[in-house]
Amino acid sequence: MASNIHLSTTLRNALLDAINAVIGSGGKLKIYSGTQPATVAASEAGTLLASLTLSSSPLAAAGSGSAAFNTITGDTSADNTGTATHFSITKSDDTRVIEGSVGTSGSDLNVASTSFVAGQDIEVTSFTLSIAA
Repeated sequence: MASNIHLSTTLRNALLDAINAVIGSGGKLKIYSGTQPATVAASEAGTLLASLTLSSSPLAAAGSGSAAFNTITGDTSADNTGTATHFSITKSDDTRVIEGSVGTSGSDLNVASTSFVAGQDIEVTSFTLSIAA
């Protein structure tokens, strides 16, 4: 029999609030080229294209199982040239806590263009984390 677990909105919001606490102050959004690691425990793969700074409280208050990231400070000079394929959210000590896909649509993080150029200004204007019911 397939798994068919459902979570209440209250639990989903609590999980998002816990994720906010785990990331904490000093977290980063790092965008990479290459193949996304299978898990956050696997070694990071690909080339770091950009590193953006999360606010001291990374996520806004959760509601309806979703939470938007608060202000994300852009990377004013991208680290490398490449095609963005995945991202990591890290704590201040660089421990990865979230991995996801990057694309122009239908990805965990959607960007205007996945073509990054070294020295380019990289901005993420909105990003929302959701936990499915």
